[in-house]
Amino acid sequence: MTEFEKMSRGESFNAIDLDLRLRREAARLACAKFNAHPSKGNLRHVTRLFAAFDGVVIEPGFQCDYGSQIHLGKNVFINFHCVFLDSAPIHIGDDVLIGPAVHLYTVDHPRDADLRASGECSAKSIKIGNQVWIGGGAKILPGIEIGDNAIIAANAVVTRNVAQYERYIGR
Repeated sequence: MTEFEKMSRGESFNAIDLDLRLRREAARLACAKFNAHPSKGNLRHVTRLFAAFDGVVIEPGFQCDYGSQIHLGKNVFINFHCVFLDSAPIHIGDDVLIGPAVHLYTVDHPRDADLRASGECSAKSIKIGNQVWIGGGAKILPGIEIGDNAIIAANAVVTRNVAQYERYIGR
């Protein structure tokens, strides 16, 4: 089994594997083409990497590891200088606003220094519900789920799941 297959299955994988490095390089080049000349036409360099998208706006400065595990719903807005490390799936719902410099990290490294030096990694999926607003500079860590209608504060480091926000509709 290849390291990419291991990664895609949620198993430990070796991030310094040549195939994975080449895939990350291809994603960097696609992002660089868009970031150098941001336009609807050049956005295709990035969106062709994605597993799914529907009506996305991405501002320049966007970076991703692979793109192939990014799933975007309808009307997603990704502001300037966002980073999506998608070694595991990133699922983003409909009508989501992502502030500038937001980072989504699915990848994690071993705590043991020798294992870390060997390139071993693991990854856990991130799930963001519908109508979520993530403030600028927020960092979302591996395995996090954010419920519908939630608001994440600017510069927050999200280390625990965030429940759905129940909107009060009253008089």
